[in-house]
Amino acid sequence: MRRFISIFLGLVFVLLLAACAGGTGPASTTPAPSPPVEATSAPAGTQEPADTQTPADTASPERPAEETRNRPEVDREGFAITLPDEVNTVISIGPSVTEVIVALGMGDKIIAADRFSDNIPGLAEGIAVLDLLLVDAEYLIELNPDIIFVTGLTRSRSDDDPMRLVSDAGITIIYVPTSISIDAIIEDIRFIAGVMDAHDAGEDIISDMQAELEAIRQIAYGITETRTVFFEISPAPSIWSLGTNTFINEMIELIGAENIFADKDGWVGVADEVLLEANPDVIITSVNFIDNPVEEIISRPGWGAITAVQNGDVFQVTTNYVNRANHNIIRGLREIAAAVYPDYFQ
Repeated sequence: MRRFISIFLGLVFVLLLAACAGGTGPASTTPAPSPPVEATSAPAGTQEPADTQTPADTASPERPAEETRNRPEVDREGFAITLPDEVNTVISIGPSVTEVIVALGMGDKIIAADRFSDNIPGLAEGIAVLDLLLVDAEYLIELNPDIIFVTGLTRSRSDDDPMRLVSDAGITIIYVPTSISIDAIIEDIRFIAGVMDAHDAGEDIISDMQAELEAIRQIAYGITETRTVFFEISPAPSIWSLGTNTFINEMIELIGAENIFADKDGWVGVADEVLLEANPDVIITSVNFIDNPVEEIISRPGWGAITAVQNGDVFQVTTNYVNRANHNIIRGLREIAAAVYPDYFQ
């Protein structure tokens, strides 16, 4: 029963990921199941394309000129926003945003957060805990924050604005759909810092990210062997992976490896025979809702023929580092790099 529940929750999580992937839907080698109605226990943090998230060139470490560092007038989904002169109380519905606010040194301003954010270090004890998939508009209005950050999962449940009643009450709603590229994640951080009037702290985070990215690129330049990678985000019996237009695919390519589904777009349902034919050198899983995901992969019928399984190159990475679109993807990138190229990355 426990295994069934875990598998069901995994399916729900993947479908929530797919729901946030925009209008094109997942590129799949197997049909996607029907949309779920319950939230998953896996940590939130999905990758959601949005027209407003095509970033400018963020490769330069130079900080924005002073005149370009005004506080934003539109959110990351393109909606006009009017910010209060000071932001003293914040609700964050989405752990990827919560972690950025905490990293900016402003976790004490958060008076309520979703349940996936609840255990993030840096939040005050006893704050209100919210369901990011089920908006309780009356309760949010009662809390009366200065602003509310909302991520893609909350909005994906409705074609209409699920926060309309709250915004009609005069509370500023700020949408931050989860980005699909590293550059866009950097722009998300810069945007959140702008909203919080914490430009310098935001640029410090971005500078650290860019320095790490450049260091990893320099190491990758010296790697001559291109290893193939299968990245699993949901286990058997409904196995899911990812292709292009996901920041995890970009992370795999950045270290000099090759995603076996790089020719697919978005989320990819995987059949056993397809994976056996691809025969990846390395298997990486971000699954964290079964007891031993690596052992589960190794013990699958027929998978002993895969090179990665034969060589013991099956690894688990920290889920929150690779599925939350913020500065912590650098930690996830380091874990992926060490798994794929241990002789180069430690």
